[in-house]
Amino acid sequence: MAYIYDEPSRTFGEYLLIPNLTAKDCLPERVKLSAPVVRFKADPDAGLPEASLSPLTINVPVTSALMQSVSGEELSIALARCGGLSFVFGSQAIEDQVAMVGRVKNYKAGFVVSDSNLPPKATFADVVALTERTGHSTIAITDDGTATGKLVGIITSRDYRRGKTAPTTPVAEIMTPLSAIHCAEIGIDLPAANDLIWKHKVNCLPVIDAEQRLRYLIFRKDYDAHKEHPLENVDRDKRLIVGAGINTRDYRERVPALLTAGADVLCIDSSDGYSEWQADAIAFIKSTYPDQGHVGAGNVVDREGFRYLAEAGADFVKVGIGGGSICITREQKGIGRGQASAVIEVAKARDEYFQETGIYVPVCSDGGISQDYHITLALAMGADFVMLGRYFARFDEAPGRKVQINNQFMKEYWGEGSNRARNWQRYDHGSGGDLAKTKKMMFEEGVDSYVPYAGKLRDNLEASLAKIRSTLCNCGALTLREFYQRARLTVASAVSIREGGAHDVVLKDVHSEPVES
Repeated sequence: MAYIYDEPSRTFGEYLLIPNLTAKDCLPERVKLSAPVVRFKADPDAGLPEASLSPLTINVPVTSALMQSVSGEELSIALARCGGLSFVFGSQAIEDQVAMVGRVKNYKAGFVVSDSNLPPKATFADVVALTERTGHSTIAITDDGTATGKLVGIITSRDYRRGKTAPTTPVAEIMTPLSAIHCAEIGIDLPAANDLIWKHKVNCLPVIDAEQRLRYLIFRKDYDAHKEHPLENVDRDKRLIVGAGINTRDYRERVPALLTAGADVLCIDSSDGYSEWQADAIAFIKSTYPDQGHVGAGNVVDREGFRYLAEAGADFVKVGIGGGSICITREQKGIGRGQASAVIEVAKARDEYFQETGIYVPVCSDGGISQDYHITLALAMGADFVMLGRYFARFDEAPGRKVQINNQFMKEYWGEGSNRARNWQRYDHGSGGDLAKTKKMMFEEGVDSYVPYAGKLRDNLEASLAKIRSTLCNCGALTLREFYQRARLTVASAVSIREGGAHDVVLKDVHSEPVES
């Protein structure tokens, strides 16, 4: 006999927060939004653990969805610089995904291994070709043209004039020679290196060993960029943090390639994560890469699904089925749950698991967020961080085309379950049936759509985070841990929801001027 839940399946829009006492020191600028991303051990008797105990954290509790129309390299870079985390979509060829991850990791760093190098016998034509291919204007000239060869000079855009320098001009004639370059010795730390950059007023500082072999390059622009983005997420080498999506089909080939490229965390992309196929993928990653392979799993909507994936070794668990704006899984298959109900139950299961085992497994709320305050509600209900698709698809940095429809600018946004994405692996049950043979879906679980264009990611995200910080202060909390412990929620009636918006007034049209009588 089927089990039927007594409680209705509720969404974020059915809840409101009740304010707590706001202390005088509870100010938005003092709010810390850091969140754990992967599992870690802690003492259950000490209460909910601090986010800093996790091997991987984010400075704001926001990640972008594993979608073709959302998490490309440009958005991954922009979000990491603002403190969040992107998961580069996995519904593409392994080599293409690896290249995307590599470009994010190489975008900014402290100690950079040079990937633009030429030998002295090269010509100016080689310089132009390399610059156009890599987009880098600084080229190291080494005796053998490798990243670790003996440094003999540097070429930047200031060393030549396009249209004036002949293509056959030898590199040795236009480069700045080693004798005129300020260098640092291997072993220097980043603060000292930055001091040298400022002292000598240079844009690039090569780091060489005792044999004059090039080891690293350090750039002034990276220091400046960090000061402009104080919340940016970087690894120990000052490279941006980035995640990557995988599936339960080709993970044996995809995972090692992604980890080699520098992916910091992986996530299995599936509409239903409560499966043995996900457990198999997790087991492979954990046994093969025990110290490197952080992997999240999902999606689930209840306690049983969470426990299964947590016990399988998942580093975080994604919650949500059918709540995304472009997802029609509930409509097509009748499977899913209201996002609020799912997050509340899974968060309780996470806390129970932590009390039993001393292992904290972060929870990610994925889907069901249509308003900024829904992010705050998800965090209050126990999510450690959220995953957003439609929210990010609106921005310049998202991969979708910007188009004009009925005099309004829009961005393309399509689901992974749509025929356009053709992400059959996401919906494959692993049986070797029709999906595996034809690589085509029998029916769609997502749609192809547009969303209103909203501009730059940073501008919009800063506004959303300001609302979250303000709400935490209303609830008397300075951290997400305090917020989850102190938040009080009430179910809102349809009438009270209507009452919460503008009502019984005629809103002014900002584009028209009233005429006085």
